[in-house]
Amino acid sequence: MQANSKRAELTATYDWYRQMRETQPVLFDPNIQAWHIFRYDDVLRVLSDHATFSSDESSFLPPEYRNATPISSSMLRMDPPRHRKLRNLVSLAFTPRMVAHMESRIQEITNGLLDQVLASGEMDVIRDLAYPLPITVIAEILGVPAERREEFKQWSDASVGGEAESTPEETQAIMQAMDSMKAYFNEVFEERRAHPQNDLVSALLQAEVDGERLSNEELLGFCVLLLVAGNETTTNLIGNTILCLDEHPEAVERLRANRELVPGALEEALRYYSPIKLTIRGTTTETMIGDQRIEAGKLLFAWIASADRDEAQFPDASQFNIEREPNRHLGFGRGVHFCLGAPLARLEAKIALNTMLDRLPGSWHVSDAPLSPIKSSSVFGVKQLPLTWEK
Repeated sequence: MQANSKRAELTATYDWYRQMRETQPVLFDPNIQAWHIFRYDDVLRVLSDHATFSSDESSFLPPEYRNATPISSSMLRMDPPRHRKLRNLVSLAFTPRMVAHMESRIQEITNGLLDQVLASGEMDVIRDLAYPLPITVIAEILGVPAERREEFKQWSDASVGGEAESTPEETQAIMQAMDSMKAYFNEVFEERRAHPQNDLVSALLQAEVDGERLSNEELLGFCVLLLVAGNETTTNLIGNTILCLDEHPEAVERLRANRELVPGALEEALRYYSPIKLTIRGTTTETMIGDQRIEAGKLLFAWIASADRDEAQFPDASQFNIEREPNRHLGFGRGVHFCLGAPLARLEAKIALNTMLDRLPGSWHVSDAPLSPIKSSSVFGVKQLPLTWEK
């Protein structure tokens, strides 16, 4: 079975992106009263111009759809100047020096995870490495026990899950997970207020913006954003990188022979199979995108995954090229909301891939079984990724 056939469900969306870029690059959807943006230059503008394209849900979402998840109360859904002030608070945990200090711990976790599968000659990349590595790291940053990572996983999946066609049962499960997450973090906040520790949650509880402490909603938004962005994106970056390498097995040996190519390979994986499919914005004023006039207060879906396959920006965009230069992909966003955790995600993925290259010899083979995509409108990845190698 060829990679294309086992990946048909994954690649179908990319065919749609290409068709939209060519025929309807700025499309209004009357069913949801939203504009879809598909071309690189247009998506880049939407992400970069925060004055015209707001992240504040109150400016473009009906009241019944606001604050649907705790992330709605995070800096991801804020505009400057408050966004800048809140970002500065949490950025202290992600300075280059702080990230560099974590390198040995990330390496230790990675080796421990691979120790458990090495003798068998097979693993599920998602279950055995791509999921537990970043969830353990982010748990330690937040100062919460790593043994609760199964709950973390459920909460993180619920935060990005859900689509228009979700069943009532699926929707109820998501809401229950959200309630459990809120209850857990509220307990953590109370415990840290009484007994501060040397962790990020304690620091946030003590922090002030404009002379005021953060509200519980803002604190919860911070923690959930870190949980999802620090876990889901990195999990899918690692998994999607292995998907790319399975489609291009010659690249594995090139990387094994020349580790200087690893960072570029990860950037290309971010472009080729972007972990984040889209982000939302709202217009603050009437504006033009392409030849379409868009009124103020309209919801926009900026399709990052489509922009990163735009031939006008990336020659041979449908080809995976680990030495692509330049590679101005939008996988971590752009502008004031550029992913704060990008250095940490890159470090975790680099250590994971280098350690796999060191310790999993010979050719790698992803199972020929059809791969199941994550059911989400906003993130791209697979639920399982069975891998074997030559022992």
